[in-house]
Amino acid sequence: MKLLFAEDEVSMSEAVVDILTYHKYMVDAVYDGEEALAYAHAEQYDGIILDIMMPKKDGLEVLSQLRREGCRTPVLLLTAKAEVEDRIRGLDLGADDYLPKPFVMGELLARIRAMLRRREEYTPEILTCGDISLNLRSYELSGNGQTFVLPKLEYRLMELFMLNQGIYLSSEDILVKVWGYDTDAELGTVWVYISYLRKRLSALNAKVAIRAKRNIGYTLEELS
Repeated sequence: MKLLFAEDEVSMSEAVVDILTYHKYMVDAVYDGEEALAYAHAEQYDGIILDIMMPKKDGLEVLSQLRREGCRTPVLLLTAKAEVEDRIRGLDLGADDYLPKPFVMGELLARIRAMLRRREEYTPEILTCGDISLNLRSYELSGNGQTFVLPKLEYRLMELFMLNQGIYLSSEDILVKVWGYDTDAELGTVWVYISYLRKRLSALNAKVAIRAKRNIGYTLEELS
């Protein structure tokens, strides 16, 4: 599970990231609202944790913009203990839960688990396209009686294509969404991994292909 954690107090951020990493979460830490928005636009997260009091844009502004843009990623707000109005406004803007500061790590972990469970209730465990399927838990790409367990980056690339069927994604967009906002990987890496997935689809005898459109990008679609 991958989380975005936005908190401008560096010492608190480092402590929380250490705990979350210990409990097997992948975490991107940012320190202001503008960074939080940039990362939320560039990556696909299972959950977002936003401190309300942040520089540049506060957590409520970030939450409001994400919800206006159609982002359904669960959001947990960290609020000052006395600021009841902020909690009410946050819930009205689309937050899934809030946690007053200061908090104990055990409660933070429990609220994250609850938030992610609710997400799983409306997120399908298996994505399909034509005669292939991708299991989001086991990383298995299956079709016509055969199955491959995909390595991490191949899985993330296939998941991106499955979630955007029929939509052309540029190489630059794919690079950011799969490899991350701060990646040192080059565009050629995208082409290499697309070739890996094409070989997987061929081995499955899939009636599905990754199409390329010059100067536009790539998409996954059924063969007619």
